Amino acid sequence: MSDLIRIVEVGPRDGLQNEARNIPAAIKVALIERLVACGLTSVEATSFVSPKWVPQLADAAEVFSAIRRMPKVRYPVLVPNLQGLERALAVGVQEIAVFAAASEAFSQRNINASVTESLQRFAPVLDKAREAGVAVRGYVSTVLGCPYQGDVPLADVVRVAHHLHNAGCYEVSLGDTIGVGTPRKARAMVQAVANEIPIGALAVHFHDTWGQAIANIHACLDAGVRVVDSAVAGLGGCPYAAGASGNVATEDVVYLLDGLGLSHGVDLGALAETGEWISGQLGRESASKAGRALLARQTTRPH
Repeated sequence: MSDLIRIVEVGPRDGLQNEARNIPAAIKVALIERLVACGLTSVEATSFVSPKWVPQLADAAEVFSAIRRMPKVRYPVLVPNLQGLERALAVGVQEIAVFAAASEAFSQRNINASVTESLQRFAPVLDKAREAGVAVRGYVSTVLGCPYQGDVPLADVVRVAHHLHNAGCYEVSLGDTIGVGTPRKARAMVQAVANEIPIGALAVHFHDTWGQAIANIHACLDAGVRVVDSAVAGLGGCPYAAGASGNVATEDVVYLLDGLGLSHGVDLGALAETGEWISGQLGRESASKAGRALLARQTTRPH
């Protein structure tokens, strides 16, 4: 099994989309470019959703057009429908992501459609993306719990993930949207999906609401997962989950991988500095324990 782990940085999109204060496009572009300079090779740049629903990302086209795109780096964007895809294609997007819930209750509350209807809506998006030569990544949310229905049957997670993979998603990211998962459940969920989809096509995406994200990632790495989603400084959070503290911090993931002797290609020091910088732009402290500890050690070290 490979010791190389690919980190998908979701801070610029998933991390910023629910911020209340307006974040200038220039700050978003600078964040993306700083993350790439840290060694990250997949940075989710923005989302081409309706500004009515996600006003923070109304500048998606402006941001994407301004990025100095580097060779061998992926800059995926989230698209909810054909209109979003068309806007993305107009500015040269080469990879998109689509999003479906495993929970029926979450799907109904979030997009006013059943899970089956949501998957059917993606069919023309995937068809057009294929015609345009654009890669598609799939997200499955609420894989370990739902704020409305509680537990989500594993069979439902497997069904949605299998559908997205069969429909043409080269990779399927399994998301614990409200951060309630624990390592044993996380590993069992990954193993159930891996019975239907090659584990090399799976990623994990954990929120840290209950402080279990790093433990969950460790369990999934042991199960064979080699792609991990995370957000610098632990940015983000699910607006539907009481007390949600955000995505697992990329700095904490890198520190874990270093401790396990797994390769990732990311400069932890530069990443911690980037996490501190964007947190300062947002007017708060970084949520990354590893990032804060590393910077504190550097400032207290005798010269």
